[in-house]
Amino acid sequence: MFAPRTTPWPLVALFTAGYLAPYLLPTVVGRLDSGLPLTPTQAGAVGSALLLSSASAGFSLASRVDRIGAQRLARIGLTLALLGYGGAALAHALPAVVLGVLVGGFGSGTATAVAATGIAALRDPHRATTLGLLGVSALAGAVYLTVPHLGAGHGQPLAAIALTALAVWPLTARLTPSGAPQPRSRAATTRLPHLRHGLALAACMLCWSLAQNSLWGVSGRIGLDQARLTEATVGAVFAVGLGAGLLGVTGAGALGPRLGRALPVGAGTALIAVCIALSASATDLTTFATGEIAWNTLYPIVLSYVIGLAASLDSRGRWAVLVGSASSLGTAAGPLTGSVLSAQAGFPAMGTVLAAGLLVVAVPMTVVALARRPQETVEVAEGAEIMEIVEIPLDTTEATPTAPDRLTAAT
Repeated sequence: MFAPRTTPWPLVALFTAGYLAPYLLPTVVGRLDSGLPLTPTQAGAVGSALLLSSASAGFSLASRVDRIGAQRLARIGLTLALLGYGGAALAHALPAVVLGVLVGGFGSGTATAVAATGIAALRDPHRATTLGLLGVSALAGAVYLTVPHLGAGHGQPLAAIALTALAVWPLTARLTPSGAPQPRSRAATTRLPHLRHGLALAACMLCWSLAQNSLWGVSGRIGLDQARLTEATVGAVFAVGLGAGLLGVTGAGALGPRLGRALPVGAGTALIAVCIALSASATDLTTFATGEIAWNTLYPIVLSYVIGLAASLDSRGRWAVLVGSASSLGTAAGPLTGSVLSAQAGFPAMGTVLAAGLLVVAVPMTVVALARRPQETVEVAEGAEIMEIVEIPLDTTEATPTAPDRLTAAT
């Protein structure tokens, strides 16, 4: 679909459109609570339903992007996002808002599935992932700065997601009509490779995302209710945090695989656990801002390496989509889990529980990362030939590429 050194902007844009709803979750849930006849727990449940719909799209389409076609599927997803979120933004009846959110969530998940499949087939999936995270962080930060000045109501953040889908739609013309990019290895098979590593990573990512979004879904309430801040101040903290995330992702993109994957994934997850406990215990601006900004700096860095790790498990992108969908399941349960935990035990106790859970899942995630070596490429001086060394699994019980597939040449 794209030349090896060409930036895949359509895939980056699709990634941004698909991930925007989870990034805007605090303001979406908070404004559902204030603009509609919903309790905080019910608003969290609606946010969970949105993300569950998104996850269901990923699980349904993980192996079907090639068959349906990247261009067609991306346009379907963006259209559903535009109609769903746009309709929910304009509606005032609760059933219509919930229905629109569900339709929009499925559209977001569809766009994400196409983006993940295409990015996994690229020679440098980590670079494309970091560009996508940069885009969604910058856009979400702008929304957080703008929404508080546009008046009350649930429609503004939903309209922002719908308009993003509309803006990305024209870029789908550059996607391959017949499907996603061809896999890097010629030995593509229908069987999922590295099954144990993939299942372990998917299970860990479900819990990892659950912890992250349990806090993210109630972060607005922590700032407003526990730290006694205004909506504009809370929005500014989120915007600064997302801006710090931009710097973090830029640094991660510059480093690429030089640090490997185990250190960013393992140590990064442990540091995120500390940030979550700090943010959940905040009673003033300084503590709240420190926890949220540090957390938002680390989260996209670790996420970029995890997505790259999932992409390394299967060049056809199936594990990238499945792990992403498992992450969406955790994300979907996050708002409701955070609302229930905070209502029953309070925000500080919720933060302690979530931090402990993250420390537990950091161990198997690090083990999987240690078992997967980042791809290496060696440029040959003579001619324009590039020699690519394809990853070889360390677990000899799993499928091992044949000798010709370990070393391929492309002109």
